[in-house]
Amino acid sequence: MEKFFTPISKVRFYVMASMISLMFFQGPHAALSQSVKLYTPYTKISVPPGETISYTVDVINDSRSIKNATISIKGMPKDWTYTLKSGGYTIDQISVLPDEKKSLTLAVNVPFKVEKGNYTFGVSAAGLGYLPLTVNVSEQGTYKTEFTSKQPNMEGHASSTFTFNADIKNSTAEEQLYALRAQAPRGWLVTFKANYKQATSVNVAPNATESITIDVNPPDYIKADTYTIPVQAVTSNTSAKLDLEVVISGSYEMELTSPTGLMSTKTTAGSEKRIDISVRNTGSTTLRDVTVTSGKPKEWEVVFDPKEIESIDPGQGATVTATIKAADKAIPGDYILNMEAKTPEVSAKAAYRVTVKTPVLTGWLGILIILGVIGTVVYLFRKYGRR
Repeated sequence: MEKFFTPISKVRFYVMASMISLMFFQGPHAALSQSVKLYTPYTKISVPPGETISYTVDVINDSRSIKNATISIKGMPKDWTYTLKSGGYTIDQISVLPDEKKSLTLAVNVPFKVEKGNYTFGVSAAGLGYLPLTVNVSEQGTYKTEFTSKQPNMEGHASSTFTFNADIKNSTAEEQLYALRAQAPRGWLVTFKANYKQATSVNVAPNATESITIDVNPPDYIKADTYTIPVQAVTSNTSAKLDLEVVISGSYEMELTSPTGLMSTKTTAGSEKRIDISVRNTGSTTLRDVTVTSGKPKEWEVVFDPKEIESIDPGQGATVTATIKAADKAIPGDYILNMEAKTPEVSAKAAYRVTVKTPVLTGWLGILIILGVIGTVVYLFRKYGRR
């Protein structure tokens, strides 16, 4: 037989024989691996931490018989999770008719806490094929919370309520229960609200954001200044801090009284009475252009001196003299003068009681008339009583 083959033809013969022998002795798996293919167009992608990747994987049967493929995921990185579905069902095996394909949906969840770099895993059809997949995590992952506000700074008077809108973002793979805390200076009141209800904690779903409102009330008589109110969202695993800034432009408060605190006096009809009224600045901002007015009974007169106070510093007071003239025909009794001190920003009211009494001369005259009448009766009784 050797005389029929040249050295080159001998080599070709042995190579072909070896290939046929190899195919024969590999058994059915080699043929199957060539007839079933796994395919997806995106075999290497780049995503940030916390992303969910959705693959569509086709199982293609190029053979002339039905193929049952047991599907599994190999080499999935630690703490990564996935779901594998087809037709809305979670599957472990799929059957494909000859010359057809079936589609699988593979959803891979990249955790938030993950190192930057390349991660490789694959879809396996046991004994039939393997599809390698690579994910490039584009940045260093974190396990964190974000506490933010679009407007963390507000300005107003001490009597104002400052309402801040804030967002808590849970950048973790688990639901978190955040305790809400404030480190406000003494005397400040901080209230948290979630879903329009007062709350001390709030639940936030994984990779979700919850909106809350924060009401900040400063104490009374606080001086004008800039104040920082730190607030926190805290769990056992993570926390975040937000600094709110409140600019107090001053409080406008005043009190209307008398230097002695006594808000009453006495007078007689038609007489004038001078009284002192005290206007005190109980706020933290200078009061300017203060005027004092009074409601009065009909035909009464009330005149203030001065008519306007240019300014009153915080904690200080000013005295206004009021000249009151009761009506000439005022009936004895109590009368109320409703006094008011005001500026363009604030006002204060007080009631001043004026008691009108009978004049002394009129009283003595009345007594004399009564005595005269009694004397006349006595005289007449003595003169004509014996007849």
